[in-house]
Amino acid sequence: MGAVPAFNLAPDLEVSKLCLGTMTYGEQNSMRQSFQLLDHAFDAGINFFDSAEMYPIPQRPETQGRSEVYLGRWIRESKIPRARVVLATKVAGPSGQMTWIRGGPKSLDPTNILQAIDHSLRRLQTDYIDLYQIHWPDRYVPMFGETEYDPTRQFCSVPVEDQLDALGRAVESGKIRYIGLSNETTYGVMKFLQAAEKVSYHPRIVSVQNSYSLLCRTFDSGMAECCHHERISLLAYSPLAMGILSGKYFSPDKGPKDARLNLFRGRYSEGESRYSLSNRIIEEATKGYIDIARKCGLHPISLAIAFVLRNPLVASAVFGATKPWQLQEVINGCQVELTDETVKEIDGVHRMFPNPCP
Repeated sequence: MGAVPAFNLAPDLEVSKLCLGTMTYGEQNSMRQSFQLLDHAFDAGINFFDSAEMYPIPQRPETQGRSEVYLGRWIRESKIPRARVVLATKVAGPSGQMTWIRGGPKSLDPTNILQAIDHSLRRLQTDYIDLYQIHWPDRYVPMFGETEYDPTRQFCSVPVEDQLDALGRAVESGKIRYIGLSNETTYGVMKFLQAAEKVSYHPRIVSVQNSYSLLCRTFDSGMAECCHHERISLLAYSPLAMGILSGKYFSPDKGPKDARLNLFRGRYSEGESRYSLSNRIIEEATKGYIDIARKCGLHPISLAIAFVLRNPLVASAVFGATKPWQLQEVINGCQVELTDETVKEIDGVHRMFPNPCP
């Protein structure tokens, strides 16, 4: 697979250890720029590409679905055999804000799930999706910067069994091959696994796509044990903490004007709540990791990627890149093997500043 190693996510599903996310396609990246990045990634051995029905980000009705459209057109126009590409996408969970997606969507009931699958297939111009994921749970869960569970915020939710019924029907019809979860908890993973054991046609989840980086290691506390024993792989999203770990936002000029947290300041509440540039702890932790990278002669991006990929439960790191040089630095991170001494230094920074971007 070229410069990027591979991992067997399922018996007949080999994915690259890097997964190119497409959440900037159709907003920060034009179609031509998106195709250039996809070409570069594929030539380097990346066969795994992740999208979502709500992308690009920041979400708005005028652009919804463009990321899937661009990805589908790239495969068609590049004439790449479909079997050589692993496509992952996601169905949006309950949202009172994105009213342009199925009127909310109000829930992840079977009708919403099956409709979302058909819409994604049409935008991607494909007959099947390799990995279909629930973007966030159909129940209250503290996420996107929240860390404490509040039992008073629970709302009426669709039973896991009903969600698996719909996903099972899609698997049986050949529309999707495997299913996964995202932004999930240990409780949620176990509920889906238990429900799948009870009904023969309910598919078993193979992955969970959660945030994991030098600035967010919450997966290691609880979820890691669950995934290890239940043979669930982690797709580690935001391995660069939305670009913060590159160090660009803490440079004298505060980073390029077209960098995401500068370009969309005040328009991207989910990202800004978790990756606050005014948080001194985030800044101090990031500077600590950058110092380690310099000592090792590495770009901070490569250090951050190497750290994520050394976790044996990580099947693939799901990353975004808006420029070719950023993509190349991520690819370079695949070739880096961190020494025990470097890992000790990383752990030292982590102990001082644990998980500032949960």
